[in-house]
Amino acid sequence: MAETDKTEQETPAQGVTPPNAPPSAPVAGSLGPARMPRWLPRAMVLGLALYACFQLGSWAFHQLIGLLINILIAFFLALAIEPAVGRMAARGMRRGLATFIVFLGVIAFGVGFVVLLGSMLASQIVDMVEDFPKYLDSVIRWINSTFNTELSRVEVQDSLLRSDWLRRYVQNSASGVLDISTTVLGGLFKLLTIFLFSFYFAADGPRLRRTLCSVLPPAKQAEVLRAWEIAVDKTGGYLYSRGLMALISGVAHYILLEILGVPYAPALAVWVGLVSQFIPTIGTYLAGALPMLIAFTVDPWYALWVLGFVVVYQQFENYVLQPKLTSKTVDIHPAVAFGSVVAGTALLGPVGALIAIPAIATLQAFLGAYVKRYAVTDDPRVHGHRLRDGGKALARLRDVFRAKRDEAPPPGDSA
Repeated sequence: MAETDKTEQETPAQGVTPPNAPPSAPVAGSLGPARMPRWLPRAMVLGLALYACFQLGSWAFHQLIGLLINILIAFFLALAIEPAVGRMAARGMRRGLATFIVFLGVIAFGVGFVVLLGSMLASQIVDMVEDFPKYLDSVIRWINSTFNTELSRVEVQDSLLRSDWLRRYVQNSASGVLDISTTVLGGLFKLLTIFLFSFYFAADGPRLRRTLCSVLPPAKQAEVLRAWEIAVDKTGGYLYSRGLMALISGVAHYILLEILGVPYAPALAVWVGLVSQFIPTIGTYLAGALPMLIAFTVDPWYALWVLGFVVVYQQFENYVLQPKLTSKTVDIHPAVAFGSVVAGTALLGPVGALIAIPAIATLQAFLGAYVKRYAVTDDPRVHGHRLRDGGKALARLRDVFRAKRDEAPPPGDSA
């Protein structure tokens, strides 16, 4: 009995490893302790680094979007003046001096035009303020005679001066002077930035092309130079079409203003032509507001005539004049031109609307060399004509005979 107890004490229990037992070899088929793959930490670090780079790039892009848009405008402005600068440089003038002369002419024209319109507008506003009681009396007489009322100018003036909306308007205008000043200064800074970059792009155009081509193989260099030349031609054609539409618009509005007897008709016609064509989206409304204001000083009904003419002419220009001129000078389909303006406005606002057509025309002309074209079949349906019933019957009969001829066995195979 004692021996049995001793044997039980020396024999270890099943599944229990003695403390001094040597490590046993792993049993086949058993799973060892789980270990992290060596590539997982590196992949996690790489993923975090890529995410941080993406966030940094997105933040930098949103911070620099204004500068990038200004550079884009400056690039297209440099392309627009490239033909003039190139002609002057070809005659022996230094390219920087030629660019300076072209920019000086553009700035002188713009400043002179703004000063002329500013002096004209100031004098007209003074006259309109002085004659405002007369206009108010005429409006009150018309209201009294039409609606059988007994209004007087004194009552109307008192009600206007004591109204709450006038006080709120004065307070908002006084508090918004600083915002207007900040907007004006910001606009001047953007304009200076655009002119500076466009000057460098135009003056150092050959050097910029050489720098760009120096990092490309010879075959790619030829393609870049061809794309640059196409962009210059298309941008010039676009500006030519805009200038032609501005001329037509100015002449049409000048005739109307002369018929109505509105003062400063030539200056107003130039204003309407330039602003409506070279300021996208809102240019038409800005252009038509000033002639309406000046016409109102002559006769309030003349302002309605001007408004009606502006609306009718705008429809004529959008659906008849602009698609024809744009398709001829920029060589793109009218529907493509309209769609590009809509897409450019959706992407970049007024800037996108201004540069959309030359950009699409350049891309279309550049990619046209890589599109393989084939000879068009001589089919009436190509020209928009439908096949006649007789032609359709003959075509079906021809197809049936051709099918039976293909199904018939050769002469020597009949058994």
